[in-house]
Amino acid sequence: MFLFMPIACTGYFLLSSRFPNIAKSWLVLASLCFYGWWNVYYVPLIIISAIFNYLVGTYLGNLTHGTTKSRIALKIGIVANLLALGYFKYIDFITDNIMSLAGIAHEPFNVVLPLAISFFTFQQIAYLVDSYRRETSEYNFRNYMLFVCFFPQLIAGPIVHHKQMMPQFADPKNLKINDHNLTLGLLIFSIGLFKKIVLADTFALWATSGFDEAIALSFLEAWATSLSYTFQLYFDFSGYTDMAIGAALILNIKLPFNFNSPYKAKSIREFWQRWHITLSSFLRDYLYISMGGSRCPKIKLYRNLFLTFLLGGLWHGAAWTFVIWGALHGAAMVIHRIYSSVYKELPAAIAWVITFLFVNATWVVFRAKDWASAQKIYQGMLDINSFEMINYLWLAAVIAGLLIVLSLPNSNRLQEIELKRIPYELIAVFSAGLIFGTILIMEIRKTSEFLYFQF
Repeated sequence: MFLFMPIACTGYFLLSSRFPNIAKSWLVLASLCFYGWWNVYYVPLIIISAIFNYLVGTYLGNLTHGTTKSRIALKIGIVANLLALGYFKYIDFITDNIMSLAGIAHEPFNVVLPLAISFFTFQQIAYLVDSYRRETSEYNFRNYMLFVCFFPQLIAGPIVHHKQMMPQFADPKNLKINDHNLTLGLLIFSIGLFKKIVLADTFALWATSGFDEAIALSFLEAWATSLSYTFQLYFDFSGYTDMAIGAALILNIKLPFNFNSPYKAKSIREFWQRWHITLSSFLRDYLYISMGGSRCPKIKLYRNLFLTFLLGGLWHGAAWTFVIWGALHGAAMVIHRIYSSVYKELPAAIAWVITFLFVNATWVVFRAKDWASAQKIYQGMLDINSFEMINYLWLAAVIAGLLIVLSLPNSNRLQEIELKRIPYELIAVFSAGLIFGTILIMEIRKTSEFLYFQF
């Protein structure tokens, strides 16, 4: 915030008006430095991945859609990406399960997961499919590298399409500093930072205590623990998304919305239309529809729904808890589809309660390190006889979290609000105050977890 971003953004705008191509190269270099700050040894991985997918995408773009050559090239590209993702993310998971079934002792490979590999892999698979469908119109390696490693959205999304982002870099009006975008981007960034550091990391303390430290939980403790993680996950991921959208907007680039108040959903289907929107869209467009979508007999439609969410669960992490979580959501989607085809919609309040309770309950297995940890939470949530009052601050925070997600507008929507009547200086001062206040809290706490590292 105080070193990298000012240098990256200032350098870009100094170059962009007279040397736009060099400005793009500057952003590529800055983004690679940003990525390499965590582990410089994985910078070659993202470069090699980009080179491979650029070459395959260019080849696909020069072929006639639907030919045998194009289908083979697309399959090779997708399989290569999935094999790379599979090795780094799932090799230990697969090997452990095979060896356990065979009764063979072995040492784990302990492969370190490269930062953001799931995000940039899915983004490039989408690019290959778009190239196969001839939906990408230009092939330039510098532009492609910028598309893959653009630092605001590199490590936690949103997952974007080439056609969504790259035309914005070619628009002449985006090559100069825009006061409105600058101040609005700073505001959205500061709100996201506040969500992550102040809200998410506070709820994380209680969630960690309940999930990882407590031996047993009372009824209220179990519910407060599960709700703490429900709010931690939301404020953490939506906070990172806000920071990505805000940082990109400072550079005059508009990234797609990724959250639309998902805990207001009144059905599981609506939840997935609001939660991690770019991932949901990817799974729908490139997995669900590819399997036949809804244009097939009902039994196959239900199979497609279930498998989409099962694989979506596995995408989130190499553990059976993620598979179970995906299966639960897949089953819920099937049940909702069947119910909707037979009965009328439930009253809004009842529908919201059912949806929120289901989402909260399934986040338990998503968060748990193993089934025993999840079982501990579930037992407490069902043991109404162990009703013991919890810390009043904890209870108040949970209630406040619920009120925030239900009543306040999503900060992403600030892009749609006209702020020109408010002096830019006032917005900038407010944003700076929010940032420095958040940094102060972070320094006092001395800990902040990057929750989506495992993805």
